[in-house]
Amino acid sequence: MLNIGCHLSTAKGYAHMGCEAASIGANTFAFFTRNPRGGNAKAIDPDDAAELRAQLAEQGFAPLVAHAPYTLNPCSAKPAAREFALQAMADDLVRMEAVPGSYYNFHPGSHVGQGAEAGIQMIADTLNAVLAPGQSTTVLLETMAGKGSEVGRRFEELA
Repeated sequence: MLNIGCHLSTAKGYAHMGCEAASIGANTFAFFTRNPRGGNAKAIDPDDAAELRAQLAEQGFAPLVAHAPYTLNPCSAKPAAREFALQAMADDLVRMEAVPGSYYNFHPGSHVGQGAEAGIQMIADTLNAVLAPGQSTTVLLETMAGKGSEVGRRFEELA
């Protein structure tokens, strides 16, 4: 089956995203877990999430794709940026359990002069810290164009 979707806004809630996707014939969709530039995430209304889960089951949707904020950089040279990445990812993955079986996509980040190997190790350390047994969300590392010191320009950097 071919999965077709689009990127939708969470502004009107989770169930609204499901309705909007269905109205255009999509069988999946993507959304940001919080403001794309970072910051706090809006609280998830349990009833809204339950309504979305019912829609997904009824309409046979494929897994959804939640996108982490663009500012997330688990391999930053700045400890505060790495800590934000760790906290945001941990929070997002807990929140994603409101829509079980989804995907969580993030940009691996930029090592900023520390070297690709060091960057890859920091990304692995972050993932080891936030992944939990029994978690239903699959984490995806997005490939990158390779500008500057981005990690993820080659599949080998993500393996």
